[in-house]
Amino acid sequence: MKHLLCLSQWTSEEINETLKLAEKLKYENKHGIRHNHLLKGKSLGLIFSKSSTRTRVSFEVAMYQLGGDSMFLSANDIQLGRGETVSDTAKTLSRYLDGIMIRTYKQSDVEELAACGTIPIINGLTDSQHPCQVLADLQTIKEYKGKFKGLKLAYVGDGNNVANSLMIGCAKVGMNISVATPKGYECDEKSVKLAKEAATQTGAIIINCYDPIEAVKNADVVYTDTWVSMGMESEKEERLKVFMPYQVNKELMQKAKKDAIFMHCLPAYRGFEVTADVIDGPQSVVFDEAENRLHAQKAVLVKLMG
Repeated sequence: MKHLLCLSQWTSEEINETLKLAEKLKYENKHGIRHNHLLKGKSLGLIFSKSSTRTRVSFEVAMYQLGGDSMFLSANDIQLGRGETVSDTAKTLSRYLDGIMIRTYKQSDVEELAACGTIPIINGLTDSQHPCQVLADLQTIKEYKGKFKGLKLAYVGDGNNVANSLMIGCAKVGMNISVATPKGYECDEKSVKLAKEAATQTGAIIINCYDPIEAVKNADVVYTDTWVSMGMESEKEERLKVFMPYQVNKELMQKAKKDAIFMHCLPAYRGFEVTADVIDGPQSVVFDEAENRLHAQKAVLVKLMG
């Protein structure tokens, strides 16, 4: 376990160990038990080709609370693959830093950084994967439901990076997942294959369909994400038309179990992928989920850099 590029590369045991550590670090944080010795003297580079409130703040606070330092590098500071090659960037930054978190477009850039550098690389988001988010999601589900086996998560909306990583993450911990997307907006085939391979080891059931009602039926967790991700603004009008039948509203939530929780990785757009009465209602756990980005990522940092 040297990097976090895609959850498919971690074993079920490594994921569960990381979630246990995240739970411990969260407990310590809430009870004033400092753990600023764990990464004392360590430095993390934060490369952002794509901006993000949660990712930047959670990683900077995580490194501070663990006793290390972080350095923010925007697209203006580092032209990944445009000018200096990804390979040279990886080799150079490996001489200065103890780890890199990168949030960018191409998964191949993240993989090349890991292949060419000598320090841990953490995928903070690419167009195809979002493993840090899903570790926080799994931590949140465990807190509310106490287990993974026998649970059903329903994802409704765009078959994007979050959906891809959720499929793999659920498969790894033995949780069933049904993904409902419009035709033409399915999860990528590679991620479906990786999830189904992992499911053969854990017994998880992976279903991809086009019917949101079928997906949500008897679900323990209902999850959605924005329909228009960063870089897709030109498709906004077309996407809103296509995705409107996939809105998570009160009627759809009623198809899930009575004690189902609602999740969203944020930012959310009320009135589009979810209605205000759902995301601001009693079943919503979105802010616990957002908080758990901090704790889950601290666990990842300790595992990889400690």
